[in-house]
Amino acid sequence: MVLNAFTPLLALLLDRLLGEPQRAHPLALFGRCATAIEQWLYGDTSLSFVKRQWRGFIAVTTLLLPVTLAAWCLTSLPVIGTLLSIVLLYFCLGMQSLHDHARAVAAPLLGGDIETARKHVAMIVSRDTEKMDEMQITRATIESVLENGNDAVFATLFWFFVLGAPGAALLRAANTLDAMWGYKNERYLHFGRFAARLDDALNWIPARLTALTFALLGNTRRALHCWQTQARHCTSPNGGPVMCAGAGSLQLTLGGGASYHGVWQEKIVIGEGDPPRATDIERALQLVRHGAWLWVFVYLAVALFFHA
Repeated sequence: MVLNAFTPLLALLLDRLLGEPQRAHPLALFGRCATAIEQWLYGDTSLSFVKRQWRGFIAVTTLLLPVTLAAWCLTSLPVIGTLLSIVLLYFCLGMQSLHDHARAVAAPLLGGDIETARKHVAMIVSRDTEKMDEMQITRATIESVLENGNDAVFATLFWFFVLGAPGAALLRAANTLDAMWGYKNERYLHFGRFAARLDDALNWIPARLTALTFALLGNTRRALHCWQTQARHCTSPNGGPVMCAGAGSLQLTLGGGASYHGVWQEKIVIGEGDPPRATDIERALQLVRHGAWLWVFVYLAVALFFHA
């Protein structure tokens, strides 16, 4: 059906018009199921790290297989399958939510209300925000926009292009498990290892396509240079290329040390150019937005060409 080619476009329009569902979001329900599975499978402190890893693997597969299978069954239904694909992709996309959260930081910053800005940036980053100044808040927000733009927008679209709505559902469910369990602390170092590795694997190709997209839509030379020379020094194998290319594209200097749970962590400075200002938050959002529409229209053009 020709309508299938328009699925990403219609889902992105729904996301733009409706934003993130405020009640009964499927990912929130999935998160509650993950919490229940964790309580059931985690076990006591006497377990070896090997058994803990196996339990983490079982937890991930127990959660992801039904989600992916349900998405496949629903979107394979005759007549309404395509409509369900549009709705499911809409639930998986998070571009408007990304805009809403970032603009909730930018608006008070531009108005000089740093306390409100700190409160809102704490909702989108894991670093300590109580003592952040304006530049640190801005830097953290732009980094979040770039990195989460890959997870919530580009990787979601990529796996939809490859596997349809089941692929998008698999990716977003894996993102959720990584966000819940992918920590290198005492509780999750072994239990969450498979969730973290799976998320890295699913995002490896999309992250590099995202970095290339950022480079094409901004200062291409700086973006490619920063990606090539800086990404290898970043702790995240996928966040590094995305943020380095994005910072270079925007001609901004990002990165550097930050406090996490009371512990200062040194990180490399990424990008090239000026320190970020509050007005640059909207520029980062524009980069993500233009990239998403570029992907969707390229997909539409290719799909219609091969359908003709």
